[in-house]
Parts: sequence; C-alpha cells; structure tokens
Amino acid sequence: MSVRRLFAEQPAAFAFSAENEAWAKATIANYPPGKGASAVIPLLWRAQEQHGGWLPEPAMRLVADMLGMAYIRVYEIATFYTMFQLSPVGKKAHVWVCGTTPCMLRGAEALVAVCKRRISEEPHSLSKDGNFTWEEVECLGVCANAPMVQIGRDTYEDLTPELLEKVLDGYAAGNPPQAGSQIGRQASCPAGGPTTLIDFAKADFTKARK
Repeated sequence: MSVRRLFAEQPAAFAFSAENEAWAKATIANYPPGKGASAVIPLLWRAQEQHGGWLPEPAMRLVADMLGMAYIRVYEIATFYTMFQLSPVGKKAHVWVCGTTPCMLRGAEALVAVCKRRISEEPHSLSKDGNFTWEEVECLGVCANAPMVQIGRDTYEDLTPELLEKVLDGYAAGNPPQAGSQIGRQASCPAGGPTTLIDFAKADFTKARK
C-alpha cells in the first residue's frame, strides 16, 4: 500500500448538515459512556459522503472534537483505511478494484486495465471530465464472486472487462446498474446455478434419517 497523505488543498472549515449532525449524535449515543470513540469510523464515513466522496482534514478535526479524541488518533484512522479518500474523487464514481488473490486469479488485472484506459493511467487521478477516479485495494469481502469492484456502498461482482465497461457506462449516464452479480448469480451459488437441492420442497430426507 502506498503512503497516504492529506490532500494539499483543504477547505477552510467543515460542519455537518443539521440532518447529519443529528445522525452523528444519535450514533454516538449508541455506545456506552466513555466509549464514544468507537463511533469514529461511521462518523468519518458520513463526513466523507457529505463532502462529495472525500474526507477533508477539517472534517477529521470536527469528528475528533465530537468524540473527545486527539486529532492524531483520527488522522491515523483516516489515513490507514482505504475506505477513506484523502483527495477529491470523481463526481459520478470512485471505483475500488479488488486486487487480492481470489480476484487476481479471476481477472482483476484486466479490470485495472479498463480503469487505466477509461479513467486515468494512475490511481487517484481524476478522469478528464472529472467524473471518475479509481484505485486498487485489498479484499472487499466478495471472494466467492470474484472479480469485483465496489462503488460507494455497492459491489459489482462476477465481472469481465466488458461487464465493467457497462457498469461505468451506467454511472456515466447517471443510471447505475443494479448492484451484485452481473451474470445473474444468486448470492454465492456456483457459477451456472445450483447443482444440489434444486427443488427443496420435493427433497426426500428419509434416507438421511436412517
């Protein structure tokens, strides 16, 4: 993983919207007294969502003040987790490409090639129209449906380069495709569909009981 530093150009200040401030206070209240720091990740995530998909330094300080944490502790969290973007991202989508072993074995490198061609040769660099950015990250937790990418809160699974092109086309047009498997796979069933217990209602379990 490359060194993650704060973006050079920062806004002068950050404040939660009234709705997000109320949400943040309610989230903090879910934790026992003195344990509010446990809310740091959801609060940082909400701040990132409010700020157009990237997390500015003033937002980190605001969250630290709300939780009674030292600024450096919040900086450490924000710079460690790749879910937090430290520089501006595409207005329409920031694409996380999973590069961990299962996805790599199933073609993640070809997905990276699509991002380099469609978006930018280098990760974290805005596309020419400012609508897209991308990066390669570690495991996103959908290993059974590899290869996959995540955009915002949604995962797009069972991808080929052609299917990723369609996903990007959807975001470009303002009409993102339905999240999940892009080949119609249900959950993590075998590719091609289930091969056992196809009709559970008609299954005969009498022999299993003997």
